[in-house]
Order: sequence, then structure tokens, then C-alpha cells
Amino acid sequence: MILVLRALGVGDLATGVPALRALRAAFGDDELALAAPAWLTPLIDLIGGVDRVVPCAGLDAPLPVLPGVTLAVNLHGRGPQSHHTLLGVRPGALWAFACPGFPSGPEWSDEEHEVSRWLRLIRHYGVPANDVDLDLRPPAVDVPHGVTIIHPGAKSPSRRWPADRYAQVARALAGDGHRILVTGSASERELALDVADRAGLGPRAVPETGLAELAGLIAHARLLISGDTGVAHLATAFGTPSVTLFGPMPPSRWGPPPDRPRHRALWHGVRAERGDSPDPGVHPALLKITVAEVLRETHPIGYV
Repeated sequence: MILVLRALGVGDLATGVPALRALRAAFGDDELALAAPAWLTPLIDLIGGVDRVVPCAGLDAPLPVLPGVTLAVNLHGRGPQSHHTLLGVRPGALWAFACPGFPSGPEWSDEEHEVSRWLRLIRHYGVPANDVDLDLRPPAVDVPHGVTIIHPGAKSPSRRWPADRYAQVARALAGDGHRILVTGSASERELALDVADRAGLGPRAVPETGLAELAGLIAHARLLISGDTGVAHLATAFGTPSVTLFGPMPPSRWGPPPDRPRHRALWHGVRAERGDSPDPGVHPALLKITVAEVLRETHPIGYV
């Protein structure tokens, strides 16, 4: 068995797809198991080639007993905690970045793109990999097609563009004939309802979705507008036109491939201090993005 650790979120899973597929191709006769949160299973099923999901919500608890792990691959982090988590299953070998206590492996770099990081790791160990193999197949769910999705939430408050600005974008696009849906996780529902209310759309514009339904909406959407969060990576994976608002992380580390013009990344390139922001919860680089700027990016060919 080849065991891969990637116990993170939607965007983290999406950026790990090329490395996972490269491992699948390199070890075609072996069972490929992915240690990841169980709630991500609907997306993991869209990758293809993952034989088994080992439920793992993080690094606080040990992995279950897994006999016969010949190789463990750390696509989770720089270590050492994640290294120790994998060593707990007593693999025949461990592929991971070098860190204190683990001198073998390539050196970690904070500045490289998240997709490139994991491909560099497995290439170090001799596995060829394609850094553009990001596509996912659309899920088989019954969802509306051709909607424009506004997704105002993000795990970190620093990556949430203000709700009133999202509402202004939604109102303007609705006036141009877009059918708008405002999406979010269960914990983001109040934010989504707030944006819909400010935009004059009402609660019917805020669907209740599971992960598979959300992925399906994005796969068949006309356009997605969001911050730097997991849904932006799904738009890239499904080829759905998108406008992603970045801050504090730059697109060079988490953005769409630069050769895909249907995915537009907005970032002002500032490394401002938190105290420079009029809203201490939002990074100042994100607040520099204006409503007019976002609306301009929705008009290239293929967006409207």
C-alpha cells in the first residue's frame, strides 16, 4: 500500500491532485490510500485512482493501524509532526521534506506555488509529474446550470473581502442578467444570507448545499467570484471562469495557472502591515481591491 497524507481542506486537496495522479501512475499495481478528512470524499472520488480514503481530520490523533504500508508520502506539510504521524504506521519508506530530525529529502521553500511544491517533492524521489494535471470530472448531481456564484466566505477572516462589496458586485451582475447564487458552508450561511440581502436577492439565492452539490454548481456555473479559498481551486479544476480576490497570500503561491486566462487573479502586490488596514480583520491588500475592478474582470470573452 502507498499511503499519502493530505489532511487539510478543499483547496489543499485540489492543489495536490497532480502529485496524487503522478503517484498513481508510478505505482499502478499498488493500492493507493489517501489520509484526509472523510467529508472530502465526494471530491476525492472525482480525482480517480484513489483506492481508499483513510479518515484523518488533522494531526492531533494517530492514524489507524494500516498493515502493509510500503511507502508513506507526506503531502501535508514540512514536518516534523506530519512526518511522525506517517511514521506511526511503520511504513517501509517515507518521502518527505527535510526538517530538524529528518535530514533526508529536499529543502522546503515558503515561496513556491502549492502545486509545484508537492511535485518537486515526488520528483526528488524519481517520480515524473505533470504540473497542469489539475482537472476534476464534474460530480453526478442535479444542480442548476449557468448560474453566477458569489462565494464571500473563507476560513481565515483576513481573506474575506467585505460583504457590502460582494453585494454590490452581485447587484450589478444581476442587473446585467446574471442569475446569482450566494454560496457558503454551514458556518458561512449567515454571511451568505447577509450578502444576498444587501444585494436585494433574498434568501432564495442562498442554496443549502453539501460538498458534492457545491462542486456541481461550480462545475456548471457561468462564473465564480470568490476570495482565495477552496472554491476558487474547484473553478480551476472544472474550467469554470473565475475572478479570485487575493490577500494576504499572492497568486504566485495559491493562484490559478498563469496560462489559463479564464481564471483571473486580483492582488495588489502589497505586503502591508495589519495596522494599515481600516478593518483589522481583513488584510489591507484585499481591501485595496475595488468593486469596479472586480466587475471589469467579469467582462473578458467567456465571462458574460
